[in-house]
Amino acid sequence: MAEIRKRNMVERLDGRMVNSGLLRGMLFVCATGCCCGRTERGFAEVDEDLYHAEWTRRSLRNRVHLNQGGCLGPCVLANVVMLVMDGRPAWFHSVNDAAIVGAIFDYIERLLEDTETQPPPVLLPHLFNGFAWDGASGSGAETELQAAPETSGEGVLFLSQSDTDLLALERARELLPDGFAGLEAAHVGRLADNAAVDALLQRLLPGAQVVLARLHSGRAFDYGLGLLQEWAERTDGFLICLPAVEAFDYDLMARSNVGVPLAQAISAYFQCGGPQNLANGLKCLSDHLLISGWGFDQPEELPLNGIYQPNTEGRESTVERDCCACGKASRALPDMAVAADSTGRSTVGILFYRAHLLSGNTGFVDALASEFQGRGMDVRAVYTQSLKECDEAGRPLALGVMTEEGPVDAIVSTLSFALGDGGKVFGDLDLPVYQAIYCSNDRAAWERNGRGLGSLDTAMNVAIPEFDGRIVGTPVSFKEALGEGGTRYVPDGERIGRLAGIVEKHIALRHKPNSEKRIAVVLTNSSAKAARVGNAVGLDAPASLMKLFDSMKQAGYRIGPLPESGDELLFELIGRCSYDVAWLKEEQLAEAYKLPAEQYARWLEQAPAASRVEMEKQWGQAPGGAYVHDGGIALAGLELGNLFVALQPPRGYDMDPDQIYHRPDLPPPHNYLALYRWLRHVWRADAVVHMGKHGTLEWLPGKSVGLSEACYPDLILEDLPLVYPFIINDPGEGSQAKRRAHATIVDHMTPPMTSAGAYGALAELAQLADEYYAAEQLDPAKLPILQRQIWEIIERDRLDDDLKYILRADHGDHSHDWDGSYLDDGTPTALGEMQGAQVAHLLEDVEGYLCELTGAQIRDGLHILGTAPEGEQLVETMYHLVKLPNADTPSLPGAAARIAGEDWLLLQERLGDRRRDFGSQVKTNADLVERIEEECKRALARMAGSGWRVERVSDVATETAARLAALRAAEAATVTSDGEVALAKLKEVLRYAAGSILPSLLEGGEAEIGNIIHALDGGFIPPGPSGSPTRGMAHVLPTGRNFFAVDPRALPTMASWQVGQGLAETLISRYQKEEGRFPNSVGISMWGTSAMRTAGDDIAQVLALLGARPVWQRENRRVTGVELVPLEELARPRVDVVCRISGFFRDAFPHLITLIDGAVQLAISAEEDPEMNFPRKHALASET
Repeated sequence: MAEIRKRNMVERLDGRMVNSGLLRGMLFVCATGCCCGRTERGFAEVDEDLYHAEWTRRSLRNRVHLNQGGCLGPCVLANVVMLVMDGRPAWFHSVNDAAIVGAIFDYIERLLEDTETQPPPVLLPHLFNGFAWDGASGSGAETELQAAPETSGEGVLFLSQSDTDLLALERARELLPDGFAGLEAAHVGRLADNAAVDALLQRLLPGAQVVLARLHSGRAFDYGLGLLQEWAERTDGFLICLPAVEAFDYDLMARSNVGVPLAQAISAYFQCGGPQNLANGLKCLSDHLLISGWGFDQPEELPLNGIYQPNTEGRESTVERDCCACGKASRALPDMAVAADSTGRSTVGILFYRAHLLSGNTGFVDALASEFQGRGMDVRAVYTQSLKECDEAGRPLALGVMTEEGPVDAIVSTLSFALGDGGKVFGDLDLPVYQAIYCSNDRAAWERNGRGLGSLDTAMNVAIPEFDGRIVGTPVSFKEALGEGGTRYVPDGERIGRLAGIVEKHIALRHKPNSEKRIAVVLTNSSAKAARVGNAVGLDAPASLMKLFDSMKQAGYRIGPLPESGDELLFELIGRCSYDVAWLKEEQLAEAYKLPAEQYARWLEQAPAASRVEMEKQWGQAPGGAYVHDGGIALAGLELGNLFVALQPPRGYDMDPDQIYHRPDLPPPHNYLALYRWLRHVWRADAVVHMGKHGTLEWLPGKSVGLSEACYPDLILEDLPLVYPFIINDPGEGSQAKRRAHATIVDHMTPPMTSAGAYGALAELAQLADEYYAAEQLDPAKLPILQRQIWEIIERDRLDDDLKYILRADHGDHSHDWDGSYLDDGTPTALGEMQGAQVAHLLEDVEGYLCELTGAQIRDGLHILGTAPEGEQLVETMYHLVKLPNADTPSLPGAAARIAGEDWLLLQERLGDRRRDFGSQVKTNADLVERIEEECKRALARMAGSGWRVERVSDVATETAARLAALRAAEAATVTSDGEVALAKLKEVLRYAAGSILPSLLEGGEAEIGNIIHALDGGFIPPGPSGSPTRGMAHVLPTGRNFFAVDPRALPTMASWQVGQGLAETLISRYQKEEGRFPNSVGISMWGTSAMRTAGDDIAQVLALLGARPVWQRENRRVTGVELVPLEELARPRVDVVCRISGFFRDAFPHLITLIDGAVQLAISAEEDPEMNFPRKHALASET
């Protein structure tokens, strides 16, 4: 049966639709031209009958058309035949023999079966290309010709994944000579899909003879590079693929079709960077490939670090603008920027990336400099490649450049990531360091985004810099697209003004005498109940205040007569005004400080319109309907010289304050805004101290991170420095204050341990709450997984009735439905079907419930700032600090139980089991646990009695072991003992307690108040980890530091483990589908930023591929090790993994490298069939 042509309907000019059919190809024979076949001119004959006969015999009519006609062009090569098949041309010269004609038809038939068929050897001497193109790949009508277009130009096309490359190229274009080849550029890093790549190349390639692609890796643009390679092969165009980093990239070089020396030479120009180097690099490229003869200079290496002179011409600071707007002359030297040196001016250092300088993307730096200069400060802007470039002393070279001409008073860093040195470098400088955020989104996207910053921005420019102890500032710029020429950062004057104000206020603290500083201390008052004023979580706020005031007096602060005790302080404070409407009297309102309603109305009028409308809609026209007396807003507070102790106003009224504490969308009432405006502008506070967890400022409505002027924490606090003593075991909530209220955290110890704190299910839920807060900003996709994990714990420990109560309760502005139904994964419908905001509400309600429960447990003893436990309290606290394993240090009762021949964890799980192998004093496991704990505490008491001398550890441990051995059951006494090993473990714990934990505990006791005062001096507060010290996390001590939220040893989290398993199985499934077998080995790039943002998805994927899984410590959800998944459970081979890690990953997560290596070693050592264990297979092969 003859082949039927594919339908191809064409409309003729007479309007009739006809089917012309689609052909695969056409054979053109030059038969009647000026040379071919003209025997009278000495050329061979063209046998037209032979061509037609072969064409007919092979039944090619409906697939390949035969055209025998006139001249095809290259007469000197007569006789000429051209074959076009599937869009690809093949020219043959000197077709002067019947055998060659037959070979051409044979080739056509093979092409019809396989488009990739190469010409037979007999045709190769006759093959050439008469076109400047060679067609597209593919077959028949399915070929996408637009994917690899023809070229008709002589220009240069530059492709990059970097905005800085493209911006620098635009500046270099201005330096190129007239008549230089056409230059096009495009960003390929944001192309949505392959179709977008096709469209871009179809449009830009026709004008190019040279394509220069500078990429992070070949795989990052694999599809596009494939098209470019095909284009270069067909057109004889030049393709140069360069790495965007200094390291030589073999894959990219292999894709280029120019010599390695030229590619390396061009790469050197881009590595050196800057418009002049790029212009010379382009001229070098043109001279070599386009034979242009422009001439060029060699690349000039620019310094990696240096001083930048900002361009502030024509810029106006917010101070100058505001002054002009109100008709006042701008002040040359603001009174807040007191002189730091003989010039009478303070100096602010600005750090920014060298890449921004080289690309001319420095508008945000210029705007920052202009703002500071407008406030009467000098600026020293320094560009740098990285703060990792250090001198012999380990100090970043950029900071050496910055301080070479003299000290600076503060540093504003726009650099992402962190030094990761525990704050040592910045601590040596001892000055505040602020993180200015350049947002990777445009301003409109940021304004629409309720979270503010995206997860990547939050990780790189907020969460990771917190490792260095930086104070989280504001967004200072947003991206603006420049067509295909990349994007640039456009400064935001209002946000820059806010950041500059914060910096200016901190600098003032550095130079203003303590005797002149005015400090406001705000006490928590979330319930608005007089009985619970100052009820900070885990902190005796009144007693802590008295300790703080005493230290401040010694530091030179002018403090008026103080009450005799903290209790008297509270009584006097409540006597003025407590906001407790049940007990509030007219006399109290009369004693309160007043802000005139007219003044407040003027301030409210200056607030962003959206915020003003929300407040008035909720609370009525200013000054509102509550706490108004004698024409003013009543403010609860007590002035003590240059100190003012204030009660934080409730977040609302006429509803239960306990139910509105965390409500995300409730605007603050008028008196809330009034207090902070009064402190800032009337009482003229230099700084604010929020005394303890459960203030409400950081929970007011607005963006989660990267706040705008309309976000209530920013609107209310303005530029006042905020120092926040905060309990160390709640990083989730503390981070809200750091990121939403530019707070400097000074963490404090948990209460002295007896039965205090959350254990078991409460501890796990509290830990999950922290994970939820982190995921909400960094990895929202994990929220459903965390919801499920929350429910599993609630169900496991029979707290579901509590949750039903919480759900059904009236929360003032909202309630949650509970119908008892469940989703298919077992999660209650009421929990699983909630929108994000509703889940946030519920989590906050659960968190509040947990606070109530744990608060009831610790009321017998609260922590007092600046103190450490003593006597029996110290022994109890030390026991709880070593009750659980601390990283590699074993648990004290675990080591003790081992000496007694028991398994501590098994005893804990089966407390009610009867024991018949002991005397009358030990009837159950619970009795045995009590005896073991008694011996542990006795050992710690003996250590305390010796003054905690480490050299006493051996004697105390030996004595304790003898008593523990006496507890052994009769059966256990006959079993071969590992007594020496168990004794060594006991000594290890006691040595850790005496040599590490106790010094840290005492150091923190001194640092808590000392660092509050140091923060008020404008000094640097060192960073430190956070978490509950009594949950096996004693490493977070000492307290008194500016904690960060991410716990590297909690990675991968349980939620990330679920994601990582899915990623591994998807990868294996895809490989099986494409290759028909399991992968032997997989390479994975590990980035520190990704690990932070996803809480360890990549690490979890690596472990899952290896067939290993993390082991978590239940009480703190930290990873303590790995174990192999049995092959029977895994049901597939273990896949070998090669990890390529970034520098930040190496520095921030060294223990994860050890963890992965441990998993690999377990796999290698497993006695398994090598065909089911590829790591072992490869290891065995390497040995032979």
